[in-house]
Amino acid sequence: MEGSEIREILAQNIKIFREHRKLSQADLAANSDISIPFLSEIERGNKWPFPDTLAKIANALNVKTHELFWEETQSGKDRNFTFMVAKEIIVAQKEAADSVIKQYLV
Repeated sequence: MEGSEIREILAQNIKIFREHRKLSQADLAANSDISIPFLSEIERGNKWPFPDTLAKIANALNVKTHELFWEETQSGKDRNFTFMVAKEIIVAQKEAADSVIKQYLV
């Protein structure tokens, strides 16, 4: 499974949980302390949230963070999948940090 596939799973699950709880994007964004445009980008699979933001989204949806990455066919106990997700998040955050450093500090 590639990073883009994991991002799509995350995007779909956030939207599914949000709609199941009858929350608008504005509601979830406010409850997660993020902007509506950023939440929209996450739900479209265009952006990765920082781990603390991901935790806020999960908390606002009343789910555990790892549940946001579940597939229908997955039990949630697959360690390899969990490690892959963690790796993809770390790589994406490093790329974002490198970009900020190049843009503002170099």
